[in-house]
Amino acid sequence: MHIVHDYPTDLDPRVEALVTETIGRVADKWTMIVLEVLTEHGELRFSKLRALCEGISQKMLTQTVRQMERDGLLIRTVHPVIPPRVEYRLTDLGDSLSEAFCGVWVWAARNLDRIEASRAAFDGRDAA
Repeated sequence: MHIVHDYPTDLDPRVEALVTETIGRVADKWTMIVLEVLTEHGELRFSKLRALCEGISQKMLTQTVRQMERDGLLIRTVHPVIPPRVEYRLTDLGDSLSEAFCGVWVWAARNLDRIEASRAAFDGRDAA
């Protein structure tokens, strides 16, 4: 079976690499949770962000927000007080990724019953 897509054949390899990296990032559990928490709560201090990302270690949250900052998805603001206060908020780019990911939630909600039925049928075949 050959599927024809309307994709350009002369795709910039940098775009292809970015899509691959973005899919990897979206597939990363912690990035998506941080994205969701910041979308829902706005700007948060590190400790509050960690508390709202249940199960994440300090090390993993640090790695996740650093990568997100590097990608331009969030802004890290250090306030010059003692002790230093660090806050995180999504950039417009992070907001737009959150909106794009929202489409997956809508798709999942629309198709939940169909997918569960398909899984049950598949599992029933395997059990027989």
